[in-house]
Amino acid sequence: MKSLNSTFALLLIPLILFSGCVKRKESPVTPPAVEMEMVLIPGGEFLMGAEDGNGSDNPVHRVYVDSFYMDKCEVTNAQYSEFCEQTGRDLPELWGMKEFRSGLGYPNHPVVGVSWRDARAYAEWIGKRLPTEAEWEYAARGGLVGKDFPNGDDLDSSTGNFSSKGTVPVGSYSPNRFGLHDMAGNVGEWVFDFYDEDYYRVSPYENPRGLQEGKFRVIRGGGWHSGKSCNKVHFRNCLLARWVDFNLGFRCAKDLR
Repeated sequence: MKSLNSTFALLLIPLILFSGCVKRKESPVTPPAVEMEMVLIPGGEFLMGAEDGNGSDNPVHRVYVDSFYMDKCEVTNAQYSEFCEQTGRDLPELWGMKEFRSGLGYPNHPVVGVSWRDARAYAEWIGKRLPTEAEWEYAARGGLVGKDFPNGDDLDSSTGNFSSKGTVPVGSYSPNRFGLHDMAGNVGEWVFDFYDEDYYRVSPYENPRGLQEGKFRVIRGGGWHSGKSCNKVHFRNCLLARWVDFNLGFRCAKDLR
């Protein structure tokens, strides 16, 4: 497998050995008080991948995805804290660290320091799931064709949070044409699929879900600590499912039925 992008390779600093996680006592599970607003993403066909280059986001290929719902914004610290409170799950590894805007002091910032397994557990708890890689890119493109970013050909400090000093509250920037915020910038996002650098050569046309097994899970989008190129809608990265990152969070999806 090709080397990981340096944005997320920094994470391999042993965050998994970080001992600062805070444990919650077990408590009865109740419905969440604040649920993320979702947007209906109309199904359709699109060209997935980059139109030039020779990375893992090649070759460009036609994909069809069914209609689905997707969280309007990334899951926040406040929402994830409620999940931990209700289920007894440990708070994120980076909880309480101001440099990463992690904790209830930053309730509307995206949660970071969560593994793929944590993200999946949250999604299941709230009655949702993680989006597939194809769903994520289709939603990020917002119906635009041949564009590198959710709102067009370019990304700057007025349209997304990247190459900055930290996260900002979710929804701080204008949404794309599907009504989704932060599909470029703020934090990268876990998706469902296993990562394979050659998957686009064998991907099925309809509702691809990745390989049945693998070592790494896919990360989509860039984040506050990423450069512009890592925030392109077709950019792919990956980490082990158990690892965490200060530049990585998630949002959820849901089937229509």
